[in-house]
Amino acid sequence: MRLSTRSPQNSTRYSTGCGSRHCWVSAEGKAPACSEPPGGAPLALSAQRLHEGRFEMHYCDDDLRRFEAEGAAALPPAAEQGFVEHDGARIWFSIYGAGTPVLLLHGGLGHSGNWGYQLAPLLEAGHRVVLVDSRGHGRSTRDKRPYSYELMASDVLAVMDRLQLHNAALVGWSDGACISLVLARQAPARIAGVFFFACNMDPSGTKAFEATPVIDRCFARHRKDYAELSATPDDFDDFVADVGEMMRTQPDYSAADLSAIRVPVAIVHAEKDEFIKMEHAEYLARSIPSAELIPLQGVSHFAPLQRPEVFNGAMLAFLERIRPAGS
Repeated sequence: MRLSTRSPQNSTRYSTGCGSRHCWVSAEGKAPACSEPPGGAPLALSAQRLHEGRFEMHYCDDDLRRFEAEGAAALPPAAEQGFVEHDGARIWFSIYGAGTPVLLLHGGLGHSGNWGYQLAPLLEAGHRVVLVDSRGHGRSTRDKRPYSYELMASDVLAVMDRLQLHNAALVGWSDGACISLVLARQAPARIAGVFFFACNMDPSGTKAFEATPVIDRCFARHRKDYAELSATPDDFDDFVADVGEMMRTQPDYSAADLSAIRVPVAIVHAEKDEFIKMEHAEYLARSIPSAELIPLQGVSHFAPLQRPEVFNGAMLAFLERIRPAGS
């Protein structure tokens, strides 16, 4: 979550027509519509596809009412989880599955549990998935220093070192996307590619903030989760202020900085993003040599929660394109 046109040739568009709650798509390919499932079947809380007769279900939560009330889909038991002691903080991680490694880096004020709808599809696609709570977020702690994306990027490298991951793909959402691009520039040999969703790389890329019910619901969920997970459960307001200060002043990459990024990058922008300008996403895709622009229709900054199949389709396609041959 953030507090604050010509497309390149290599662009792909992903969309769905569902509104809120659940969308039932007929086998004949008719436009999806969100409604109660046929026959009154109970609503599922999974990002996985459910087949019932001639219908396929797509999970939708456009207004984030379900996320506010229940959070994302619960994560299954991890193969391994723990903490890495690094530079004045304890950084929490968890590992799932086997295969080509992918690290999921969540957005500002959130935590790894926000990826609940992405984990199962990644495992089914043959990936080893690592979740990391950013410094001061979720279960991870922090010291008294101000937040910085470079410091949080160094935490991710420390987790990779602990797990002996010499190279991995990164999927970053909002602040996690920024951390991912910082890593791509600073440690390109360690990064197979970056799926960069919904963030800016200089202050000009953000829209003027306008509160909405969707943002308010997300914020309420973050407050509740922070109280349940953090080692400092009563400090949420200070946490928001400190993260907000980082967002207002960082990152500040120049076009030259972006041109130095040499790993494959997908710049993924939601049609209804509340925080990031479309023209900034286009600028990033033009400025990074190996970048492509992927627009997501019908969703906002919270696409991984609102319509997981839209987000997951783009994510899995990118990861397949950069997957090493034979893996």
